[in-house]
Amino acid sequence: MNRLDGKVVLVSGAARGIGAQTARLMVEAGAKVGLGDVLDERGRQTAATLGDATLYVHLDVTSETDWMTAADAITRQFGKLDILVNNAGLFLGKDLESATLGEWMRLCAVNLTGVFLGTKLCLPALRDAARESPAGSAIVNLASTAGLVGSTQDPLYSMTKGGVTLFTKSAALEFARKGYRIRVNSVHPGTIGTDMGDQVLVTRARNLGTNDIEAARRQIIERLPIGRMGTPDDIAKGIVFLASDAAAFMTGAGLVIDGGITAQ
Repeated sequence: MNRLDGKVVLVSGAARGIGAQTARLMVEAGAKVGLGDVLDERGRQTAATLGDATLYVHLDVTSETDWMTAADAITRQFGKLDILVNNAGLFLGKDLESATLGEWMRLCAVNLTGVFLGTKLCLPALRDAARESPAGSAIVNLASTAGLVGSTQDPLYSMTKGGVTLFTKSAALEFARKGYRIRVNSVHPGTIGTDMGDQVLVTRARNLGTNDIEAARRQIIERLPIGRMGTPDDIAKGIVFLASDAAAFMTGAGLVIDGGITAQ
């Protein structure tokens, strides 16, 4: 189950956190993986730990040129592109009244434009690979529980992730209508122990009127039915599943991995 033997993958935001763990699990599952990020030193280190089955490429997801260069480098190195994981994202951590227009534009550039460009510019390679694969190709977009329910911490982040949620469904329907054989699904993490997760804790602590990050962490955990925060591995396993042929009958779906928070 969930094997990726012979598959070629591009993961954005892959230098650390969920992206790095996704790349690691995909290599273990038999894939060749392109790791894209703007954190070049960290990204190269991550790729080096994963061996010859990987290729690091500089990738600013807001840049058309970077996406085209990354897709070309990966297809030249590994011969094709079967799977795209749009993982790169930003968390602002400001309320509506505090956020500036510049901050909003930056958030949109990474969280929305990055997903649009990745999907559009990798589409030709994904479509070509789909013709040769019994289950076709796959795109996995990283959304959030904040793209499903309202966010008390960051309404603008929630707005962008809501956009990713519906873009995923619409792209899935468009590609099905056109016969491209490209499945498109989203993953919706809850609060995860990553650098972005730490930003959420800082924001929550600030909104509580304190600098006590551990108090904010305890408050989050108390609300989680499963009794703990998530790990990058929890999310990466879901991404690998959606990317694999085990999810061949899933498209336009959202996989919620949140410890039960949205069930309440």
